[in-house]
Amino acid sequence: MPEFTLHCFAESGNAYKAALMLELTGQRWQPRFVDFFNGQTRDPAWREEHNEQGEVPVLEHGARTFTQSALILDYLAGLTGQYAAHDEDEKREIWRWMLFDNHKFTSYYAALRFFYCLKQTGDTPVTQFLRERATAAYRVVDVHLADTPFMVGGRLTIADLSLAGYVFMPEDTGMAVQQFTHIEAWKDRIRAEPGWKHPYELMPRQA
Repeated sequence: MPEFTLHCFAESGNAYKAALMLELTGQRWQPRFVDFFNGQTRDPAWREEHNEQGEVPVLEHGARTFTQSALILDYLAGLTGQYAAHDEDEKREIWRWMLFDNHKFTSYYAALRFFYCLKQTGDTPVTQFLRERATAAYRVVDVHLADTPFMVGGRLTIADLSLAGYVFMPEDTGMAVQQFTHIEAWKDRIRAEPGWKHPYELMPRQA
């Protein structure tokens, strides 16, 4: 029997963060498809039962339910002892990057991808703004990775798994991501982790 249930869908990079953590740490888990594109997360009944914020991922572990990808990563790191901070200084540094990720790195890129690729709006003033902001956030991370193989402590941690949420998504957002050579090399190092899987392999997709 799976120990964890993750409410998710493959196109969600935020859900991928949790799914990848579960997979890399060797947990017994099962994905439960959420029909986001047909409005399931907007359904009041779904929100009441699973997440009042109307978002995935939602992680069920026994009688406990967790939402928000950064919190889920922190919970699983504490539970498994894997990809966790070694001390309080590292914990603060990990959270510094996870907050940057949620506020800027993932936030702008995910919104750009949603409008430009999934909603197929084409280029608009909104997508142009989001692309500029996402590019600026990528530049910050790329500069940081010039001097270290991973974000914190020279090894893979939940800071990396947080930032990795959308970087493996295949859609073309109009961003020249290949220019960020240190991020590209970092992606290769994450791919080399035993148990790594692509988001579209790890979670169910819209039929």
